[in-house]
Amino acid sequence: MYQKLVNLLKLPINFIKYNRQFCSYVVLSLLCCILLRYYTLGGINNLQPLFIDLGFILTFGSFGFFYKPQKQFTFYLILMLIYTTMGIVNTIYYEFYNSFASFSLLTTLGQVGEVGEAVFDKIYLIQFVYLLFPLIFILIHKRLANRDYFNFVAKFEKGEQLFGKTLIAGVVIFIICVTTLSATAFSRLSKQWNREYIVGTFGIITYQTNDLFNTLKPKMTSWFGFDVALKNFRDYYDENKPIKKPNSYTNIYENKNIVFVHLESVMTFLVDLKINGTMITPNLNKLAKEGLYFSNFYPQVGVGTSSDTEFTLNTSLMPVATGTVFVNYNDRDYISIPNLLKEKGYYTFSAHGNKASLWDRNIMHPNLGYTDFYSKTSFEIDEEVGLGLSDKSFFRQLMPILENIESNHQNYMGTIITLSNHTPFKNNDLFKQIDLTYKDFQYLENTKLGDYLRSSHYADEALGEFLSYINNSEYFDDTIFVFYGDHDPKLSLSNFRDYYNYDLKTGLILTEESEEYTTYDYYSNELNKKTPLIIWGKNHKQYKEINYLMGMIDIVPTIGNMFNFYNPYALGNDIFNIKNNNIVVFPNGNYLTNKLYYNNSNEEYRAISLDETLSEDYLKKCKDHVDSIIEISNGIIIHNLIKEDLKEGLIK
Repeated sequence: MYQKLVNLLKLPINFIKYNRQFCSYVVLSLLCCILLRYYTLGGINNLQPLFIDLGFILTFGSFGFFYKPQKQFTFYLILMLIYTTMGIVNTIYYEFYNSFASFSLLTTLGQVGEVGEAVFDKIYLIQFVYLLFPLIFILIHKRLANRDYFNFVAKFEKGEQLFGKTLIAGVVIFIICVTTLSATAFSRLSKQWNREYIVGTFGIITYQTNDLFNTLKPKMTSWFGFDVALKNFRDYYDENKPIKKPNSYTNIYENKNIVFVHLESVMTFLVDLKINGTMITPNLNKLAKEGLYFSNFYPQVGVGTSSDTEFTLNTSLMPVATGTVFVNYNDRDYISIPNLLKEKGYYTFSAHGNKASLWDRNIMHPNLGYTDFYSKTSFEIDEEVGLGLSDKSFFRQLMPILENIESNHQNYMGTIITLSNHTPFKNNDLFKQIDLTYKDFQYLENTKLGDYLRSSHYADEALGEFLSYINNSEYFDDTIFVFYGDHDPKLSLSNFRDYYNYDLKTGLILTEESEEYTTYDYYSNELNKKTPLIIWGKNHKQYKEINYLMGMIDIVPTIGNMFNFYNPYALGNDIFNIKNNNIVVFPNGNYLTNKLYYNNSNEEYRAISLDETLSEDYLKKCKDHVDSIIEISNGIIIHNLIKEDLKEGLIK
């Protein structure tokens, strides 16, 4: 018995002794995966993704035994370089988007040149630490080669046997791990909505492999899953067809002009914010007190950020789960605000002080129904802030264009996209140097949040000049402006946590041990990501604050009711009909109601009121609704279901 135990222990020892190169590949590759989860998700305590990654590493590595020991190095080095690239790309990407990279985003690499400064602002030397692993592997290989190790083991190595045993070991580890997972976990893996959950549950290699499959799936055949998507689509609208229900806002702006003003990275957090006696956004504050101000309005963006907002605002559909609609699905048929108003005789236009090709707007804007697109070539780039033409110059040069539009068209609809308040919020000589110190303390000076406040103050000054022009102009008497923040500024949670816990008495950041410490956690940060939505006209100032929870997806039915147009495929709601019963759905499966914020990744929630107990039935109904909205929206986009449905005229 003792001898059998000794012989059993010798097996792994001998395997390591005679397969040192392979074992170093396994250990270094696994460390690469662990480090990636540490830098992104912030924890490595969960062993399940570690073992699933190990299963993949063993499985892929087993094929190296088909080569002679002297030639295995190149095979394993290529695998390690793949893992290294995966680590670097995802760590940088997570810093920027708080999500993991997708193969479908390779088609958006052309956008990097346009936002290069913003991207490089998020790159740090530590993010390239993964390069150490292949370098260590190369050094191990050289050391073994110098000792004639590979010629020695080649004399007795049986490659086919080692391949079989290693492959079986990898598959067995993988099977043991996945059998412990629930059906819900596999459902989330197939849908790929919540990338953090997938990486935290299945590991990074599973996520990246599954993402590759999902990326290639619609490329291999556009009919893959079409029948199921079409059936779900028809079933959904049979039960949930948007209803035209009148309310006190019905048709109040019928036949009025409408101009959407897209305020880059403007948060509701800025409204009425005062630093050292200086209002950060005085003009936004004034707007909020003159128009219909929706104070609990949330963007619903994925990796397409601003372009996702443009898409969701115009169509009442969600951003797509993989890639971005503007780049990957810009050839589909969409019912949108510009298209609907064109049918009513409106002239439609959009304007942006950057290249028309950014986010493929030159393709997507015409598809959405914009007749003309005034892009970078329509303006003189005489003053630059951040990514391009300054907001002040943009608005100045836009004014005669707007006057010409009003002079030549009875009705018009437009979207004006601002630019200056785009990350990285670099200080600019054009910015008013508001004091971000306090007494002898640095306070917000030399912080990301401080840079954002200065940038936002400049953007607000530009907005003020535009509003002054509108108010004093002989034009725009019958024009309604819709101002909205497109998304939060993508600052880290710690930026806001430190701000809320800055002790002005000592100049230090309060710790959790302090009685005055303000808890600012994941849920606080998610709830803080709301942006302003204000409906205003110089002759239509009717102040009212609407605090119902509202998402970008709700704009089409809400505005449509006011202007008398209707989108039968809208997945949002008229906020004045649904009121407090709304569910704000986010692309990763998170959702917000007036009772809770649900974290889909961890399958947990934070109740808005601790005095109310939430039933399992309520949670299930909310979750089913969220899953349905995301699934239907993705099906519409990927399989071009609106075009298919319009052929048969089933929804009117």
